[in-house]
Amino acid sequence: MIDLHCHLLPGIDDGSPDEATSLEMARIAVADGIRTTACTPHIYPGLYPNTKEGILAAIASFREALAAENIPLRLVEGADTHLAPDLAGQIKAGKIPTLNGSRYFLFEPPHHVAPPRLEDTVFSLLAAGLIPVITHPERLTWLNDQHYPMFQRMVLSGAWMQLTAGSVTGHFGKRPQHWAERILDDGLCHILATDARHISRRRPVLSEARDRVALRLGEQEALHLVFTRPSGILQNLSPAALPALPAARHDSRPIHYFWKGLFGKMRQ
Repeated sequence: MIDLHCHLLPGIDDGSPDEATSLEMARIAVADGIRTTACTPHIYPGLYPNTKEGILAAIASFREALAAENIPLRLVEGADTHLAPDLAGQIKAGKIPTLNGSRYFLFEPPHHVAPPRLEDTVFSLLAAGLIPVITHPERLTWLNDQHYPMFQRMVLSGAWMQLTAGSVTGHFGKRPQHWAERILDDGLCHILATDARHISRRRPVLSEARDRVALRLGEQEALHLVFTRPSGILQNLSPAALPALPAARHDSRPIHYFWKGLFGKMRQ
């Protein structure tokens, strides 16, 4: 499997605090069947002012630590990118790392407040020849039935979406799990990733979510979420060269989603 969202690098953001933790996270990932991990620290001006050069240097250093411990985990570059002025221009200028140098990059919307013109920003990134991979929309506290169609439109326009493995398995609670299941059933999720940060909480484990998806959407789509499409991203393949999203499942929506949606609204 391939994990394209992981805060594995030590002491660089709100992920792993030190090298010992990062090494143990790497061991957990390998034991789970993950063979490639994208190191994607936050780039958040004023809070996590990471740079492409700093991220690449941290990856090179941690590769040496992995080799010294004989941990067979391949590392590639990336970043958890937040809204910023002229984001497309910064990426094109090489200031912000994309996933393994491809046209795909992680794009994290604000967690608690719906940003104005998010849809326009995504369209401008697509027009620049980039493919934003919108990270963990199911965990956004402002996601509701009013905002959900915007995410549908962004995917139809060419943006990709990534769900967190822990949301699928219920580790983040009922509300994120509800939205994760809805996004999966509506055929809007391109990849699963761990968004891991530690060895005891937010662990780098994909297999549990993969197995849940296999029961829900079938083994083939589960494989696409954790290997086929992530592999295509690392190779910078065109979306047209990769498996299309599955058709939406509408069979159980009226009853199943009524109760889960109601419960989610009650918790808002």
